Amino acid sequence: MKNPQPGVSAPSVLFGAFDRHNFGDLLFPHLMTALLPERAFAFAGLVERDLRAFGGHRVRALGAERPLQLIHAGGELLTCTAWQAAVMLLDPAEAAAAIARYDADPVAAAVWAADQLGTSRLAPYVAGREALATGGTLIFNAVGGVEWPHLPLAHREAVRIALEQADWASARDRLTQAALRAEGLDVPLCPDPAVMVAACFGERIAAQQRQGNVQAMQDAFPQGYLALQFSADFCDDATLDALVRELSRVVAATGLGLVCYRAGAAPWHDDAGLYDILRHRLPHGTARLFPSLNLWDTCALIAASRGAVGSSLHGRIVALAYGLPRVSLIPPQQGDRPLKTIAFAETWEPDSVPGGVGVDEIGRAVMRALAVPAAVLQDNAAHLRERYLHSQTQWAGLLKSGSGRPGGLA
Repeated sequence: MKNPQPGVSAPSVLFGAFDRHNFGDLLFPHLMTALLPERAFAFAGLVERDLRAFGGHRVRALGAERPLQLIHAGGELLTCTAWQAAVMLLDPAEAAAAIARYDADPVAAAVWAADQLGTSRLAPYVAGREALATGGTLIFNAVGGVEWPHLPLAHREAVRIALEQADWASARDRLTQAALRAEGLDVPLCPDPAVMVAACFGERIAAQQRQGNVQAMQDAFPQGYLALQFSADFCDDATLDALVRELSRVVAATGLGLVCYRAGAAPWHDDAGLYDILRHRLPHGTARLFPSLNLWDTCALIAASRGAVGSSLHGRIVALAYGLPRVSLIPPQQGDRPLKTIAFAETWEPDSVPGGVGVDEIGRAVMRALAVPAAVLQDNAAHLRERYLHSQTQWAGLLKSGSGRPGGLA
């Protein structure tokens, strides 16, 4: 990968990891533009990319030009390191080569990552007031950072300074909120903006359900299907054995099919090869591979399902937005480390809705999720829409004023 092209230049900039193929990151800019229709935004990441073929945006690198307003659109931005960001922006072959060369040498990896990204920021998707024009407005919208305690002190300090300078910042979950509070930053909670996907794009997604890849899955499983996704973390033989055993029980008990989709094609995300292994070991005809990597196809696939099972946070949140059952999968090597899916569920969802489970618990968790009354799921979705809009109203007013409040966190 070459160094970034000259940076984006516009008065109002949405900034985030929408320069790589990941479900939630592709969705954020669409949500922001739909929720703030009176504003024109440019879209900035760390490198120049055109992801419009996947339903995303043409993204420029955040460079030397300083906008009047910079909005961090959402996501697990606070804890993403330069090394992680640089690798995830490579193609698979380049990523494998970089990991083989630098993974065991953190010092060399940091130098390489800074060169790749064109920035020395330790948290490259966190931009402070130095990125703004004088008097500009700096927003952090529903950002996450559940791995905060495991970060180096220098990384935490850099993020703390940027958040301290912000005019508005909100945290996506209680775990992130508590970690920031321990650093002296008192930020309010705000659910992920993806809770608004059905409200903002219901007609578009409904139309997408009636055509092409999504319609084919509905035709294949007229009795209904579960949208299934899991990352490359689930690749070992014992984990695949457990997935086959538990999912076979779900299929037998419910009569539902399984549609395997990829929530991200960037390195360290989803591996279609694992789905092939799984499908060939499940009872014949019970599982299909969803071929599309298009954002809107993925939204429509989940919306048309009977529920979502997977490790993707935004697969879960889109199911939530549609009032559907959902179960999150915990990677086998997770141990005691915090997980953003669990943090989100414990912050925003009823106790009756399963949160994160290990692969050995999938069968029981899915049956429990399917038994949750539809009214409970719909009420939860409506409540989170209200909570999100309440939070956005507070910071959107800062944009209308055209000027920020330096050092503005209360």
